[in-house]
Amino acid sequence: MENNNINTDTGTGRFTDSELAKLITGFFKAVITNKTVVKTVVFLAKAIASVLSVILFFSFFFYFVPFIRDPGTKPNKPIVSGIKIKNSREYRKQISGLKSEAERLAYKFRSLTPGQSYLIINTTANRFYLYRNRKLLREGFCSSGSYTRLVTPEGSRQWIFKTPKGKFWIQQKIVKPLWVKPDWAFIEEGLPVPPPDDESRYEWGVLGDYAMSLGDGYLIHGTLYKRFLGMPVTHGCIRLNDEDLEAIFNTLNIGSKVFIF
Repeated sequence: MENNNINTDTGTGRFTDSELAKLITGFFKAVITNKTVVKTVVFLAKAIASVLSVILFFSFFFYFVPFIRDPGTKPNKPIVSGIKIKNSREYRKQISGLKSEAERLAYKFRSLTPGQSYLIINTTANRFYLYRNRKLLREGFCSSGSYTRLVTPEGSRQWIFKTPKGKFWIQQKIVKPLWVKPDWAFIEEGLPVPPPDDESRYEWGVLGDYAMSLGDGYLIHGTLYKRFLGMPVTHGCIRLNDEDLEAIFNTLNIGSKVFIF
């Protein structure tokens, strides 16, 4: 009698374990032998690796570097309130010292500042400031030394046209000043230098209506070249326009201080 109970999976449409293993193995062999599939898999693997590398790189700087710098081993400094600081002995000592220093500097400023009229010349900005009793009366443009260098053709003499800086006094006040041209004025124009008393040295009207002497040949005076006010173009003197010159001339006296910086 035949045994009809023998189980064959072929009749039921199912695979045996050996057939399933063969199928999976064959699939992987087909994938591995397919160059297009291999290239695609390698490309995806590289892309994933690149993304992970970027993520790790930024994670290192955003998370690990701050952790290395401040690992948390040092305790945070306690927060001190403003009231506690103000009540501390050291704070009161520092504030007292600063107040004393401010009072000392204020006293020094008052002692150095004239109580009468004085003039301040700023050669960097080419501006002047006229004060009386520490109150500003007038300000405006002026011209100061050009800092140019002039040398004689033979090189035996030279001049640097700069305005001296420091504290000066009005030594003389002159109405309708006469300009006695120095040697450099002729050399600058390419002319021969005349004798000291030659008439060609005397010129009227080029210094304006007023002049104030600071000593050593330096003057505060007017100018014919008003368009150059505010620029360093002089041979060392201070030039002003007519209105400012008249106001300063009438405000300052012999002995009035002039500060040039």
